[in-house]
Amino acid sequence: MTPKIYKGVELGEGVEIGDGVIIGLPPKGHSDGELKTVIGDNAIIRSHTTIYAGNRIGNDFQTGHHVLIRELNEIGNDVSVGTSTVVEHNVKIKDGVRIHSQAFIPEFSLLEEGAWIGPNVVLTNATYPCSINVKQTLKGPILRKNCRIGANSTLLPGLEIGENSLIGAGSVVTKAVEADSVIAGNPAIKINTTNNLPYE
Repeated sequence: MTPKIYKGVELGEGVEIGDGVIIGLPPKGHSDGELKTVIGDNAIIRSHTTIYAGNRIGNDFQTGHHVLIRELNEIGNDVSVGTSTVVEHNVKIKDGVRIHSQAFIPEFSLLEEGAWIGPNVVLTNATYPCSINVKQTLKGPILRKNCRIGANSTLLPGLEIGENSLIGAGSVVTKAVEADSVIAGNPAIKINTTNNLPYE
């Protein structure tokens, strides 16, 4: 199945594109080529990934299969996005971020350098879904440098997850997390610090 590349797409050197990939798809209200899309060198974009127009993506980017990346995101260098993950629009993802399979990253999230997101993690951005003017009050979580979010965790809107923190698998995070904290549970509570864990 031949990839489809829309107008206004700039691909760097050494980019590999799989079957059925779509790059530069214009979002609602925009025409083909109206929003520039840039993907840096040495990207590997695996089969049936769709990347909307208006994204600016750095070097050494990778996707799994069936990834969806909406419009107007800023994505740094050496970022990987796992199979069947959805990244909504107006998201900022810094260098070295790892997002595993089937994660959901909503609008207005910020993922700083080295953040690690396990499989099936859900970030949220609407405090009161379907409420009046909800679109004007969306606020995604802020994941600070080198934090790690365990598999199947859920983060409530607008929370700041501190640098080097660790969220245990299956946690429901309802409050901001201090740097270097280990938290787990539903609702998640602090159980340790990362200084006590066997990291180099």
